[in-house]
Amino acid sequence: MAEVQQEVTIHNAMTANAMTANAMTANALVANAMTANAMTANALVANALTREALRDPESRELLSFIVSCALPEDARLNVKIDGVSYSFEGDLGLAPEWGSKHGSCDEDCQEWVSACLLARVNYRGEHVMISLRGKHEALSSTKRERASYDIPEATYFGNVFQKPQRRFACLAPGKRQIPRVCGPSIDDCPIDVVGECEDVCDGPRSDGSFLNCRDREPLDLPCGPRVFPRGTDRYKASVSVFLE
Repeated sequence: MAEVQQEVTIHNAMTANAMTANAMTANALVANAMTANAMTANALVANALTREALRDPESRELLSFIVSCALPEDARLNVKIDGVSYSFEGDLGLAPEWGSKHGSCDEDCQEWVSACLLARVNYRGEHVMISLRGKHEALSSTKRERASYDIPEATYFGNVFQKPQRRFACLAPGKRQIPRVCGPSIDDCPIDVVGECEDVCDGPRSDGSFLNCRDREPLDLPCGPRVFPRGTDRYKASVSVFLE
């Protein structure tokens, strides 16, 4: 199979505050007011809820990462709020249909963008280059990227556009902490770390990424296939992160 000539290395510097209720839920950036409509300047500004939300700097920080995750690198969203112009650039293209004239963000779109957002949280708000991989054509990787970014960190999944938000991660094989995202301990992490990826997800795939991740660990049964507790949700979209 021919090598896909694409590298998905990107910075992460989104603060945890941008992923919490103050910046997301309370201001309607993740409510139906946004996902039900196209992610275009006209749609955002025409809606009173999103227009009010974008007066908040943390909301604009969040939107910059949403646009970067959802739209391709040749797309740009220019918005004017209170006479001030802001520009948000696309990059990964995980949900390009959201930016079309009559677009919207369905469950698949929400899960892919959510996984990308969660993967790009940084405990200190620092710019660190990371490799994003997953079962999406926008997340294909090259041999060079896989050789340079060869330290597995974690896999991220959930849906931050729902109430309550669903923010999950699982640990890469051999890992016990996620200092880049969680800081000193996963106990106080803004993302729920549900266990090891080998236990809660399928995979790993050939690029090291995991898929079909669950939000609970399997029951501790003596033998046989994995059985998950009743009420366990499975997410089709997940993003695995690798570090240099």
